[in-house]
Amino acid sequence: MKVQPLYRFLSTAIALGAGVVARAQIVDSDPGSVASIPVNYTEAKTGSYTLPDPLKLADGEPVTDAKTWFEKRRPEIFKMVEEGEYGRVPPRPEAMTFDVFDKGTPAFDGKALRKQVTIYLTASRTENYVDLLLYLPANAPGPVPVLIEFGWIPNNLAVPDDPGVKVGRRWDAQKKTRVPATPVANDRGIFRLRNIADVLARGYAVATFCYTDVDPDALEAMAQGIRAAYLKPGQTDRAPDDWGSVAAWGWGASRVIDYLETDPQIDAKRVALTGASRLGKTTLWAAARDERIACAIASVSGEGGAALSRRDYGETIAHLVAPSRYPYQFAANYAKWAGRADKMPWDAHMIIALVAPRPILLQTGSTDKWSDPYGEFLAAKAATPVFALLGKKGIEKEPFPAVGKPLMNTLGYLMHDGPHGVLPADWPVFLDFLDAHLKPAK
Repeated sequence: MKVQPLYRFLSTAIALGAGVVARAQIVDSDPGSVASIPVNYTEAKTGSYTLPDPLKLADGEPVTDAKTWFEKRRPEIFKMVEEGEYGRVPPRPEAMTFDVFDKGTPAFDGKALRKQVTIYLTASRTENYVDLLLYLPANAPGPVPVLIEFGWIPNNLAVPDDPGVKVGRRWDAQKKTRVPATPVANDRGIFRLRNIADVLARGYAVATFCYTDVDPDALEAMAQGIRAAYLKPGQTDRAPDDWGSVAAWGWGASRVIDYLETDPQIDAKRVALTGASRLGKTTLWAAARDERIACAIASVSGEGGAALSRRDYGETIAHLVAPSRYPYQFAANYAKWAGRADKMPWDAHMIIALVAPRPILLQTGSTDKWSDPYGEFLAAKAATPVFALLGKKGIEKEPFPAVGKPLMNTLGYLMHDGPHGVLPADWPVFLDFLDAHLKPAK
């Protein structure tokens, strides 16, 4: 699949024949470098590249039916990405237990029932556990679908208007340990969950947990996270194809689903997952790996997520794996492709394709050049043939959409007018996407 740098996007609307692009990626610029590695923000410099065909087996034979995709090609792609980018994860822990210490307390003026669960990931109950917070619509007629939101901060800080939430743990980078999650001075609240009422009103439960409960988001902190519990005797570091933090955080979401499957008030066949930025990458890979995730919303996932690596724009693999930045988030093998993305036997479109035929929405920001919103759109286009093979609609013929004009197919795309992150205006679109695919029973 040959791709050329098609358009030079400007902040004003430009006609593209089949449609109009309004305020797409902002004007070309020279951002300098990050971690002493140059950054390109000029469309004309992205270069030409050839994407590997997701519907061609390693031996060159074409994939023409769903059986061949699921039995041959999908396992080929999954193995490449698992061992070369995110790393292998262990199975469900045999020693895992659930402590449901809050079995259903009225919350938010009786509009919700609050449950709280401690998920112990190992036999030891000291470090490796996840605090899960769950809100269900009050008076629901039966089991309800659930949206799992990756939490950036501990649950009690994410939902400060519910005093009944257990005080969690936050990662202290200076002390290199977890400490009680007391309120932080000058907290601007940007990481709080502000959408609970809207999600409940649509008939969904909300589940959240702090991702650093599973693995610290820091350099040289593996010893304090779940990955250290799986080192073999005498082993001090992970193998080159072992899990990075992104895979560990997604593995933690799978453990949350393990609990949800035991809760009779939850419809575990209708589980959705969402996260932003590095947790957008996590959402994408978790959905590819765990097919119990029935719907995914991956926000601003960028490089290492849904943006094409072969497209030299914004953040690159070299930036991600630079020693001072985020090498711990990926398999050590991933560093082999820094500056060599054109040689990888996969790219982001093939990771997106692993989610098919389940619905996935990619959300970006028009001015988020670092995460390359157009690169995510191109990846979605290149993944569309797999969705089509499986009888689902992608975005093969649609032009790059205007801001705030979502493409709501099984493989969807939304670009808001603004920067990196999730804006309040995105949430009605998210909920409409969930309604289209996981609609709760009346």
